[in-house]
Amino acid sequence: MKSLLRPALLLAAFALALAPARAADAGIGASFKGPLGLQLYSLRAQFTANGVPATLDTVKGFGLRYAELAGTYNLPPDQLLKLLAERGIKAVSGHFPYKRFKDEPEKVAAEAKALGLEFAGCAWADHKAPLDEKQTREIIAVFNKAGAVLASHGLKFFYHAHGFEFHPHGKGTLMDLLIKETDPKTVSFQMDILWVVFPGHDPVKLLNKYPDRWKLIHLKDLKKGVATGDLSGKTDVRNDVALGTGQMNWPAILAAAKKAGVKYYFIEDESPTVVEQIPQSLKYLSTVKF
Repeated sequence: MKSLLRPALLLAAFALALAPARAADAGIGASFKGPLGLQLYSLRAQFTANGVPATLDTVKGFGLRYAELAGTYNLPPDQLLKLLAERGIKAVSGHFPYKRFKDEPEKVAAEAKALGLEFAGCAWADHKAPLDEKQTREIIAVFNKAGAVLASHGLKFFYHAHGFEFHPHGKGTLMDLLIKETDPKTVSFQMDILWVVFPGHDPVKLLNKYPDRWKLIHLKDLKKGVATGDLSGKTDVRNDVALGTGQMNWPAILAAAKKAGVKYYFIEDESPTVVEQIPQSLKYLSTVKF
């Protein structure tokens, strides 16, 4: 497999190196410096309706250089890499199902390596709602095992919390238990800002409480007027709004994220008006001050 992929990887790297240099990366401004990418799940409807090349053209048109994957759209890794590289886009992170991390972490590591990823993570921990301590400890064991396997391949494992982890536990929450009982050397976390605020918690406090554990962030705003305190991990996708137009205190959040050592930021916008909202979000990030 490695020998077959090496020429494709070299071609992808060459194409990326030749991609036209941008005068300024989209979303980057005087305060916010990124690096900034897009979680491609945001454009799931466009991938289905328009196909992979045309949708990646849309990403290129936004001016973004980084991407986080949520699948390969039935393409072999080398083909997807080629399409990304032709547009000057590098995939640095990807989401894989919890069951695969539990049952076949070596295969996940192989796929992540083939895709040239730096980070491979889980976006939803399988559980029976409501999450409890017993299930949380089972999840911790899966994450510690997966983290060790990925680390042995030079990859970084992460967990993307979805809000249902904030059930009370002891003097904190089950999210605290997850963070404290996973190995900080091999398990990191991706903070989705909406999925901290929607359950009724403060992203700034969490970033400050666990510095160096948050390596990735999903930038996502919550529509004004939507009630918080919900631990279901679910909300109407129309509650995703352009950054700077919702409930989030972005100057404080972005300052805390920078201090905490976040390595990559990804816009994730699941709304039906995503194509119109992403340019608004990019403009906001380029002008926000903190």
